[in-house]
Amino acid sequence: MKSAPAQPHECAVSLRPVAPEDERLLLEIYAGTRAEELAQVPWGEAQREAFLRMQLAARDRSYRMYYAGLEDSVILFNGRAVGRLLVVRGDEEFRLADIALLPEYRRAGIGTALVRELMEEAGRLGKPLRLQVEKPNAQALRLYERLGFATTGENDTHFQMEHRPA
Repeated sequence: MKSAPAQPHECAVSLRPVAPEDERLLLEIYAGTRAEELAQVPWGEAQREAFLRMQLAARDRSYRMYYAGLEDSVILFNGRAVGRLLVVRGDEEFRLADIALLPEYRRAGIGTALVRELMEEAGRLGKPLRLQVEKPNAQALRLYERLGFATTGENDTHFQMEHRPA
């Protein structure tokens, strides 16, 4: 049986830039965000992986087109790669484009710690931290509300949220 990961205060959470050799890791992280959804589809493993690769590539292209200055980082927990963080530190705002952790590292406080760091950094500069969260992702929505984010808008699929400096 797998033991639960240590809490962030017990070890180091850090970031490093995404590198070309991270392709498999990024696919694994992305697959973890789509696992529940894809469990409903009667595809074989090869078809599921091809779909995930296509979707991840399209999403990454979209982020790079839409977000100038996108910082793409691997999240490290005690030196082990456990997630991905995409952030834009813009002139008018900070934008949390995406944060995702491998399933076994969720609910360990890692994401909360990283979001708090971004909130503090943006706050020191007098900038809001903005993000969007998929409507069905109740767990993420609760986290952002608990951290003081307010809903500023919505579309068919996402809520737009913002944290303003105090």
